[in-house]
Amino acid sequence: MGWTGAAKRCAAIMAALLLCVAVPGVASDEYRPADSGERARRLALDFPHDDAALRRQLDARLAGVTADDVERWAASGALGWTVIDGQRRWFHRAVGNLLLLAPDAAARVRTPSRTDDGPLYALHPMHARWRAMAVEAAGADAERRVIAVDPQVFEVTHTVTVDADAVPSGEALRVWIPFPRAIAGVQDQVDVVATTPAGARLASEVVLQRSAYFETTAVAGRATVVSITYRVRTYTRVAHLDAGVGLALSVAEHSDLAEYLAERPPHVVFHPELRAFSARSIGDATAPVDVARRLFDAVSAKPWAVAREYSTVDNLSLHALRQPHADCGEKAMLLITLLRINGIPARWQSGWQLSPGTFDTMHDWLQAYLPPWGWVPLDPTHGPLASDDPALRHFYFGGLDGFRIAFNDDWGRAFDPAKTHPRSEPVDAQRGEVEWRGGNLYFDVWDYDVQWRRLSAR
Repeated sequence: MGWTGAAKRCAAIMAALLLCVAVPGVASDEYRPADSGERARRLALDFPHDDAALRRQLDARLAGVTADDVERWAASGALGWTVIDGQRRWFHRAVGNLLLLAPDAAARVRTPSRTDDGPLYALHPMHARWRAMAVEAAGADAERRVIAVDPQVFEVTHTVTVDADAVPSGEALRVWIPFPRAIAGVQDQVDVVATTPAGARLASEVVLQRSAYFETTAVAGRATVVSITYRVRTYTRVAHLDAGVGLALSVAEHSDLAEYLAERPPHVVFHPELRAFSARSIGDATAPVDVARRLFDAVSAKPWAVAREYSTVDNLSLHALRQPHADCGEKAMLLITLLRINGIPARWQSGWQLSPGTFDTMHDWLQAYLPPWGWVPLDPTHGPLASDDPALRHFYFGGLDGFRIAFNDDWGRAFDPAKTHPRSEPVDAQRGEVEWRGGNLYFDVWDYDVQWRRLSAR
């Protein structure tokens, strides 16, 4: 299917911008995948189960599973697998994903268990309260800009624990723990409370994947523990994106946005399959806001499920398109690519998501540049909410709750100080990274923990 008129016009804008401004070079360690042997090892860790192990898991949780059921779920993509050394191997979260993706499997659960899902993934009274707060704060101007409301203060302790004897005793360990930047209208008042060991080095505010860096020494028979406690004030952002208010992107005024319109291999490539999906999703939409909303809805409609490690995926956006499900980072990268195809600047944001209750998780979302609002947040994992009020239904199309802390304003950028060896996670930075002079330490020899509490707003 060919491009729509809107897509062609947006592409022309993009081309003009790219002629005006050279795209900055990427950082030296922006995306360095592990070598083929390490990648194969990581893939095997993600797909550890043989047929017998999978069957034991299925029988323990579900009643009446047959061999035909297994093959049907595998063929649909609801039961994740890959082939390693000529044998089918099953994803370590295969059964959990199956219960999310296959209603007939979920109906056979022997003992239903309670899950602590994030309460803000569904319509919540807070969404309406935030919308009312934004209108009150900005009056008539609320329809033309993103409004920051309801500041929350969180205290977070992020700990990395390296297994005992993961490296020889006496060797130096280098550890990076994600750390938030101060971003106007998003989060501020970022203060370190304590670190273990003392003397953490904070990356500059300009580093787009900011971290706290530690050096410590491994001791025989003892796990190495590194942690940082910090406080940060976050804001809920509210915007109602009205196509009638939206403006066309001005090449003359916004030539600095060329970087956010360009392809950026390996994960943002304007593949023919992505162009075709874009055209089908957009239909007859012409206004930039309408184009963006239809793309947002199309990506949001893809079911969420746990994904394999990004370091084993060649192209996240194309992978997300081709698979029957996607996780938050895959959805974000897919939407970034689709928006850029249509001449709408888009960029990555990610960090840690909290909640009014006890829920927390790593999470990825994105931002799009839509005049007159400027950069607006989009979260296609939350997607449209169940409301007849358009402003609430599309709260996460232009708005974002303040129960999250952003660590990353781009993907795959260099740390400060830079890593010597390829990262465990070359795209995102939410858990941490560890290395020594002998190489990178992957997630199988260290663990992370995030503890947090919500303080009074200040």
